[in-house]
Amino acid sequence: MSDRHAMKLYGNDHSPWVQAVMLGLHEEQRSYERSTVPSIEVFRQWGPMMPAAKMGNEPWFLESSAILERLGFAAVSEADMAAVRQAWTGVMHRADYVPRFWGEFSLASDPSPSVLERFARNFLRAFTILYFFTLIRFGVFARGYQDPENHGDAFIYWEQRLRAGEGAFVAGAKPDSLDFLLFGIVQCHCSIPVPTVVSLQTDPRLVEVRAWISTMQKRYEDYPSLYSGRYFQPHSSGPPPAAGLDQFAFWLGAVVSIALAPLTLLAIAFFVYRNTRLRGA
Repeated sequence: MSDRHAMKLYGNDHSPWVQAVMLGLHEEQRSYERSTVPSIEVFRQWGPMMPAAKMGNEPWFLESSAILERLGFAAVSEADMAAVRQAWTGVMHRADYVPRFWGEFSLASDPSPSVLERFARNFLRAFTILYFFTLIRFGVFARGYQDPENHGDAFIYWEQRLRAGEGAFVAGAKPDSLDFLLFGIVQCHCSIPVPTVVSLQTDPRLVEVRAWISTMQKRYEDYPSLYSGRYFQPHSSGPPPAAGLDQFAFWLGAVVSIALAPLTLLAIAFFVYRNTRLRGA
């Protein structure tokens, strides 16, 4: 692949939005280089926000739906995007059990083939995880998050879409942006299991959603970040855990980030404030 068409992607595969882009790239069998820490250019503009993508010599840009559209997939309507975000609401439970939250992230290494580069990235990655951990806890405590009566409710919209559709996928005969975004959310829910996973497994109203998950898993059986295979058929073992040295680098970065809490939290507050203003502009 020429430099003109080469693609770089920043993001962790626990993120549903990063997963959506990775699934789109996998569907197109397009090679890319992924980093779990932002480049200097990305960090200056958006801090730890992800995903960010860069195609060849073009500038970096944000937002999974926009990246998928740039890759040639269908644009997503505002109504559909709202329904996608609704399906993600269970994410607020990811940080309920702090040791498991950090433990699962320690197992998801940076994919760089270089040992030294991977060590550095895993060390720095801990700051981005602390950023999102803080956002989740802030959302739970400061914004008064309340669970829905049934987590399966968040997928009823998609159950109806699948029933009314003319193919095995949300988009029809072939997966497209909506399939990638929604399946990315399923991967997020399964990477650190939340109550939504149980609803997806057992809710009698979600027959078509479960069938769609199985269809997606069959299509992407060789996809390297398939977390849902542990919980849905056809079953698979999921991504292999990070090597011991990679885990050590991540935990070392976590300890340093927490030890420097006053500076770390100040930086997090700055980026949250700035990104909130940018989204509202």
